[in-house]
Amino acid sequence: MRNRPEEPPVSAYPVHPVDEKLPALKMATTGLQHVAAMYAGVVAPPLIVGAAIGLTGTELTFLTAACLFTAGLATFLQTLGCWKIGARLPFVNGVTFAGVAPMTAIAASTRDKSDALPVIFGAVIVAGLLGFLAAPFFSKAIRFFPPVVTGTVITLIGVSLLPVAFGWAQGPDPAAKDYGSAEYLGLAAATLVIVLLLRRFTHGFVKQIAVLLGLVAGTVVAIPLGVTDFGPVADADVIGFPAPFHFGAPQFQLAAILSMCVVMVVSMTESTADMLALGEIVERPADERTIAAGLRADTLGSALSPLFNGFMCSAFAQNIGLVAMTRIRSRFVVAAGGGFLVLMGLCPMAASLIAVVPRQVLGGAGVVLFGSVAASGIQNLVGAGLEKGENVLVVAVSLAVGLIPVTEPDFYHAFPETARIVLDSGISTGCMTAVVLNLVFNHLGRRRAQTRGAMETAVPLAAPQSIT
Repeated sequence: MRNRPEEPPVSAYPVHPVDEKLPALKMATTGLQHVAAMYAGVVAPPLIVGAAIGLTGTELTFLTAACLFTAGLATFLQTLGCWKIGARLPFVNGVTFAGVAPMTAIAASTRDKSDALPVIFGAVIVAGLLGFLAAPFFSKAIRFFPPVVTGTVITLIGVSLLPVAFGWAQGPDPAAKDYGSAEYLGLAAATLVIVLLLRRFTHGFVKQIAVLLGLVAGTVVAIPLGVTDFGPVADADVIGFPAPFHFGAPQFQLAAILSMCVVMVVSMTESTADMLALGEIVERPADERTIAAGLRADTLGSALSPLFNGFMCSAFAQNIGLVAMTRIRSRFVVAAGGGFLVLMGLCPMAASLIAVVPRQVLGGAGVVLFGSVAASGIQNLVGAGLEKGENVLVVAVSLAVGLIPVTEPDFYHAFPETARIVLDSGISTGCMTAVVLNLVFNHLGRRRAQTRGAMETAVPLAAPQSIT
């Protein structure tokens, strides 16, 4: 990825920007900005799964806090690293949404609902441990990710996330009468305008935390509209700890384990694509060793998460957009965000403060965040040599396949549930399509053609004999 004109090259820094330690205040505010960007994505899966199981309000709060706590631990593993674990990039980890459908299916198939979470936790533990062992082999796939593939995947990540922002902008409840009302969309638009104005007319630190300031300003604007709900703050406990195996000891059922193993493969595919994207953005390309270490952090975090009543952890693509927009590339900033997540897990009242931000406000900021990811992908495609061979075809078909679940969510409704875990992930299907098409058009048969060409050059054909 090219440097912006106002930025010095990476070689000019005493340490790489990824390893830079910022002042405490800047570290805290920018870390909180990362939490605000990914909070809704972390709490949504436990709310959905908990509701499917029939948890009480108190149990649902406990499960949500546990997922925040384990997301923070997984983010520590990813950013700070330990031994050969952790990509050591500004990489946020949290509960993967890919596991929601199979987890609700597991809950539906469990006769005694009190056993549903233990069965899910047992399956996640096994899938995480198997993924940890497979990480070094899975990482070798990096050679199948040239710029034409990575650019396509980065673009697809951004475009696939935009509908999430559009959904947030319309309101919290799709079944409500005022969902998508002019008032809600106006609030999202106001937040977007505030962020853009801050980015245009401010400088330095204020410019870098424009998204956080936009979220605060949008929340303040929402108060007289009656959209902001402070109820969660009043009802939340000050201190709480996700006691190990609060819902019971893990149970191991083969069908559930196989289902979560499929989710783990999808999660590892998406994390690989996200690491490649983030490596380009922060100008520290992710090599095979980095990807292996990052996948180990993902899978180990997933295996340990059920100990504290959390679900499978994976990379959060929306935070890549924040890194791309702010240009703050320090992994310690994201580690600070992980610290906030841990504190929220230990202090439900602190977690509820982020919950106060209306979905409409998050939607306005999300347009900037997710659009920045897509723009980074386009920038990579510009330098990928689209004029060569059939690269345009590789990009066109891969984007089309990847956008199927976004534009037509029920497109694969006739397929088995296990297959839909993969097919309904546009990032995974688009990524696999790009890899396969790149191999077909740019590699298969090329070596034979090159060898034949070399032979023809070395041994020219004999001139035809004249017939007399």
